[in-house]
Amino acid sequence: MDQQESIQRAKQYLEDILTFFGLNVSVGVEVQDGYIELNIPSTEENSILIGRNAETLRSLQYLVATMLRNSDAALTRVNIDIADYKKQRAEKLEKQAHEWIEEIRATGDSRVVRLNAADRRIIHSVVAQYSDMKSISEGEGRDRKLVISQASS
Repeated sequence: MDQQESIQRAKQYLEDILTFFGLNVSVGVEVQDGYIELNIPSTEENSILIGRNAETLRSLQYLVATMLRNSDAALTRVNIDIADYKKQRAEKLEKQAHEWIEEIRATGDSRVVRLNAADRRIIHSVVAQYSDMKSISEGEGRDRKLVISQASS
C-alpha cells in the first residue's frame, strides 16, 4: 500500500473506531516528519477518548499503527491528537522543563522524573537547548525515568 493509501486507510480506520463511541466526525489528517498526524476535533467525548493519563489516546494510536503495519503500509507511524490535547500538554511540559532547569541551576541538584516516552522526548528537546544542562533516560520498561542535571556533573 502506497503513502496515499496508508493515509486514507488510517483516517478511515480511526473514523470507524470513533463511530463505536457514537461520534460521527471527520478526522483531520496530514503527514509530518514521516508520521501520519490524525486530528480529532473537540467533542463531548473528549475526556473518554483521551482517558486517564492519555492511556486511551495512546491505545487508539497503537490500534491504528498496528493496523497499518499488518497491512504492509508505506507509512506506519501515527500520532493522534484530540482537541489539541497533546499540543497543550507539550506546552505545559516545556514550561515545567524550564522551571526544573532553573531549579537545577540554583541548587545544583539533579532532577529525576517518571514520564512516558513521548513526554520524555519533549523534555529532552527542551534540555538540549541549554549547553550547561543534560538529560538522560535510565531504566527499562515502566521503570524508565528521566534524569536532568548540569552538564558538568
